Amino acid sequence: MTQDAIVVKVLPNSMAEVVVTRSTACGSNCGSCESCIFQSELKTLAKNRIGAKPGQKVVISSSSRKIYSAAILVYIMPLLFFLAGFAVSSILGASEGVSVLVSFLSLAVSAAVLVVTQRRKPHSQQITFDIIS
Repeated sequence: MTQDAIVVKVLPNSMAEVVVTRSTACGSNCGSCESCIFQSELKTLAKNRIGAKPGQKVVISSSSRKIYSAAILVYIMPLLFFLAGFAVSSILGASEGVSVLVSFLSLAVSAAVLVVTQRRKPHSQQITFDIIS
């Protein structure tokens, strides 16, 4: 996965701080959806393999596998916990109200699992970026 970025600062150990501008769903037409109230620039670190200087426009790359794994963990896992909580409680004969409560409790458990796993994740498994051009 590649994105355009701008080098802000060159750091030691062949690293650079880059700024990535997120595009909006409305095509940056703030009058149509007002989504621009959120921060549209993200700073991150990238391996500076090409010796880019501050102010240069660059292309950064990251492992698509890691991006997709993170998306599944954040978006799909909570949904599965939510649905599984409802299904299991219904199969066990709980009323609809109790099943809904159990499904929301399962959603909270999935959030807790997500937070714990991310805090214990080794630095080597985090998403990293490389400046490729």
